[in-house]
Amino acid sequence: MSFRKDFLWGGACAANQFEGAWDVDGKGVSVPDLCTNGTKDCPKSITTKVEPGRLYPSHEAIDFYHHYKEDIALFAEMGFKVFRTSINWTRIFPTGMEEKPNEAGLQFYENVFKECQKYGIEPLVTLSHYELPYGLVEAYNGWAGEEVIGHFERYCHVVFERYQHLVKYWLTFNEINGGTTQLGTTLSLGTVKGYSGPVNGIQITPQLRYTALHHQLVASAKVVAYAHALYPQFQLGDMNVFLTAYPLTCDPKDILATQQHNNVLNWFCSDVQIRGAYPSYMDRYFRENGIDLQITEEEKEILKKGTVDFYTCSYYMSTCITTHENSEEVAGNLAGGAKNPYLTASEWGWQIDPDGLRYTLNEIYERYQLPIMVVENGLGARDEKGADGRVHDSYRIDYLRKHIEAMREAAEDGVDLMGYTPWGCIDLVSASTGEMAKRYGFIYVNKFDDGTGDLSREKKDSFDWYQKVIRTNGEDLTD
Repeated sequence: MSFRKDFLWGGACAANQFEGAWDVDGKGVSVPDLCTNGTKDCPKSITTKVEPGRLYPSHEAIDFYHHYKEDIALFAEMGFKVFRTSINWTRIFPTGMEEKPNEAGLQFYENVFKECQKYGIEPLVTLSHYELPYGLVEAYNGWAGEEVIGHFERYCHVVFERYQHLVKYWLTFNEINGGTTQLGTTLSLGTVKGYSGPVNGIQITPQLRYTALHHQLVASAKVVAYAHALYPQFQLGDMNVFLTAYPLTCDPKDILATQQHNNVLNWFCSDVQIRGAYPSYMDRYFRENGIDLQITEEEKEILKKGTVDFYTCSYYMSTCITTHENSEEVAGNLAGGAKNPYLTASEWGWQIDPDGLRYTLNEIYERYQLPIMVVENGLGARDEKGADGRVHDSYRIDYLRKHIEAMREAAEDGVDLMGYTPWGCIDLVSASTGEMAKRYGFIYVNKFDDGTGDLSREKKDSFDWYQKVIRTNGEDLTD
């Protein structure tokens, strides 16, 4: 069984990681604009204001803001059917709290979506991709404040109205379940008022964490219900980081620990967004962690009415869970775990597990019976140019080939798979470390970790390979 004929092949990026132009045309300051660069060994930091002498990678990134026509033309050359990107909230409402939107920001995204339309590329737009206005951090401690729900609604209403004829597919929050993790405190929840330091260093109470996450879930449901009522042509999806976890041993305690890990991290948010209610397994978790959300009957009704149409996730790696001490730990996307002795890992410690993607897609589809799109997947690696001046990234091709094969197997298993958008289809700033050296793209951008580079674009070997994959609808995966 091959991929369905209308399969949406494409690529994915996020505004804060590739747009640049951080203070151009009325744009306000977002949380990423106050994040410095880092490395895999030294975490990036967040500051309360721009500090002289420090490098803030999002300020220029790869300057898609001024290169979007060139970049979209390259995506079209590869044959993209869909391009996942995001709208930077602060281009539309600079502090998040204005009554009227910034026209220059609205016009920019209109130009981008029309450019996609010119080539027959469907935009898949994430409304909030780690781009919280810093003004909302200062006013409400980010999503800790219930008031942010209303500001988010206003923003969504404006962009829905403006782009109703240009965008069909929307995602509410990027990796919403990332809010359950330590790194998600800064990236997703924005509960960092007054904090300066490593992005993974701020400590908040479980009560605050799940209050902020609850506000996001309510906000998502409200805008989904609004879109369904006013724009029936729209398709609304959730987006989760799926951190597939296996028990390290057959010890029943490891089995139970893995089940709880998966419930809280991988299933909780999507259960709410798809089934329309808080799952029963969270009751004990909340009770044992001192969490009391006081969910109102009105909010329960909102969650019930605002369920999504399709499921999307990022998938990069898997990990293991154990109750046994002295197990070797590995890094990961938002959260790590115990090392799996059967897997290899990237330079950044992320374990490579294509079979885990097949397993994951089957688990998701059997749970929800909704169409699924893998909207992030890829290999972060150091790309070195060969003697001919070109990047020969056979390692990336191999990684992607094995994951596409796994998706094809999942389709054979009966999973309704609707699309695939590998992450960082053009090189961009890493969200987790703030590096340019951790490259994902089919397109090399001459931009480096010290901020230098002429921003010129060059095709890697993977560019031609992915072009062939799309042209053959995933049938030809050879080099």
